[in-house]
Amino acid sequence: MKPPIRIGVIGCGNIAQKAYFPQLLKFPGISLAACADLNADLARAQAAHFGIPRTLTPDALLADPDIDLVINLTIPQAHAAIDIAALENGKHVFSEKPFALTREDAQRVVDTAAARGLRAGCAPDTVLGAGLQACRALVDRGAIGRPIAFTAAMLCGGHESWHPSPEFYYQPGGGPLFDMGPYYLHALITLLGPVESASAATRISFPERLITSQPKAGTRIPVEVPTHLTAILEMKNGATGTLTTSFDIKVPHTRICIEIYGDEGSLRVPDPNTFGGPVFLGRAGSKEWEEVPLTHPYAENSRGLGAADLAAALATGRPHRANDRIALHATDIMVAIHESAAQGRRIPLTTTCERPLPMPAHLPACQLD
Repeated sequence: MKPPIRIGVIGCGNIAQKAYFPQLLKFPGISLAACADLNADLARAQAAHFGIPRTLTPDALLADPDIDLVINLTIPQAHAAIDIAALENGKHVFSEKPFALTREDAQRVVDTAAARGLRAGCAPDTVLGAGLQACRALVDRGAIGRPIAFTAAMLCGGHESWHPSPEFYYQPGGGPLFDMGPYYLHALITLLGPVESASAATRISFPERLITSQPKAGTRIPVEVPTHLTAILEMKNGATGTLTTSFDIKVPHTRICIEIYGDEGSLRVPDPNTFGGPVFLGRAGSKEWEEVPLTHPYAENSRGLGAADLAAALATGRPHRANDRIALHATDIMVAIHESAAQGRRIPLTTTCERPLPMPAHLPACQLD
């Protein structure tokens, strides 16, 4: 039996506590060996709570020879730098989204991993869940025929009403596209493949935001990035569609998160920020939508699944699914959307990628092959 993949987590905040730590403890073949945070007291508290044997400083964890895989749960501005440091220290790495804030940084992560023969991966891993995988199986078996078009929308009023420290959502590297766009783009890539070009319009609807959540209620935030973005995406497979991401919609919307239209039917895709369903299929000639049973595991919150899949892939040698090539392409798309709006022209994509391997259906819980 091969020894377990020893994981070190950098960043012990909310997503580590509520998702990664409890989920990763469920998977065989991996060991939560250490954690680190700039707040050493937080790291020690989480290590004690989840039974993680060691707490280290971030630099010490990156250099530790007893860590095989680093999970990077730091702030978006630090993702690329931490990833590169982990790779340069001989470790595989899995990062929370977004992969990077620029094409150049994203490409450096990919190039460093390739040069050192290491694996790099990136969230979102919701695309590996039961809902998106049911959609993937329907598209693959031709249930909607040839994909022609799609619509995708993430519309909300922003995070200042609930997040305890929402300032970074309105600073460079934030905004609805870099915050929530990866869920939608990784879903579209998983279902339809890579994007060839992007055209877009953006705006800042409210130049200032008022925090109403605690502990900063009453604080005003200057808005430095577009908060409403609409893009036309042309896919390599010939399908075209729109992606809208917004922090400016003050009333709950009634739009479907993602709908895909083919020449023989249509598909309603569940919220790509979740792992489950429901999934609905509309067939040509019928006025009714039918709900499709979910045949894949991981319908509940399973954040950390992508990192566990990377660890399993290390043991078997197969490609990992939430991989750096997809994350690089998603970064390229998001940068192109901002460039298109700023320059008033269609932007061809400079990268491409392959669709990830589908997840096997009917697997037992916490098994990936």
